[in-house]
Amino acid sequence: MRIPFPSIFGDFAERSRQIRRIRSGSRRFTDLDISGEKRRNDKGMESIITGILSAGCVAGVLFGMYEYRRRKKLYRETDRMLESILEGDPILVSDLKEGEVSALSGKIRKIQEMQEMSVSQAEEEKEQVKSLISNMSHQLKTPLANIRMYEEILREENQDAETREKFLAKMQTQSEKLEWILNSLFKMVKLEQNVMVFEVSMCPIRKTILDAVNLVYEKAARKQILIKTGYIPDLLLYHNAKWTSEVFVNLLENAVKYTGEGGTIQIDLNQYEMYAEIRITDTGIGIRKEEIPRIFQRFYRSKDVENLEGSGIGLYLSRLIAEKEKGYIQVESVYGKGSCFSVFLRMEK
Repeated sequence: MRIPFPSIFGDFAERSRQIRRIRSGSRRFTDLDISGEKRRNDKGMESIITGILSAGCVAGVLFGMYEYRRRKKLYRETDRMLESILEGDPILVSDLKEGEVSALSGKIRKIQEMQEMSVSQAEEEKEQVKSLISNMSHQLKTPLANIRMYEEILREENQDAETREKFLAKMQTQSEKLEWILNSLFKMVKLEQNVMVFEVSMCPIRKTILDAVNLVYEKAARKQILIKTGYIPDLLLYHNAKWTSEVFVNLLENAVKYTGEGGTIQIDLNQYEMYAEIRITDTGIGIRKEEIPRIFQRFYRSKDVENLEGSGIGLYLSRLIAEKEKGYIQVESVYGKGSCFSVFLRMEK
């Protein structure tokens, strides 16, 4: 059977149109569905953002209230601690053991401790001044009393020429002692208060030592004490020649004073990496072990030498001078056999 061509083509065209209409409708439905979902998502996001902003505002308000209260308590705590300092009361530990208040409390307690230390130091210096005045009066009283006594004796008319010469010599000795004490006191005060120019440089130590020996030699000769020196090189050491010579004079005079007739004083020099050691060793009476830590104290005198001439200034002054030169003094002693004083001076600036 023969099928007409136009009929088949017409049916195919009709079906194609139907299919296109169905697809077009499907696309419109899908577009509508996607658009609605997007609007729902946008509204959800707006709700989330609004919630976050609201929570942030609440948190900000709460933090502000907390910070205000914290700073207010910090202020009250600071005010309380400062009031304690002004009243002189001890600072109590705050209820808050951690954080800024605790740190601030520690710093303020440190300030209070420094203040108490300053007050204590001022009281100590006050006592030192009182002690200094007392010791100065004691040191000056003896030679002044002796001079006055000798003067009264010389006023008597029945004194022969020999007796008068004898007491005049004693007056001169006491006058020289008085002058030495006053000079030593002035030097001591100047060194302690730094009211003088103390120049230190690299100087030959051999000359400084020999100058001191020459000043003491006559006193040693009167007691037949032999002063011996080992090899002393012409070494440059960091010191003030004038003041360091006085250190050696003080140490040598003490050695002569406390060494019996016919004794020996030995001077040696040893070199180390940073310091040179000048040793002055004697065969004198020595120093008791328990007294060694105190012999460099101002005006200190051992009971064993109270009956001998002395002021208790020489060793103290010597230590001050050595410290000004960035050096130091050490002592070794065996009671009844002798002592060794070592002066350490720097090999370089």
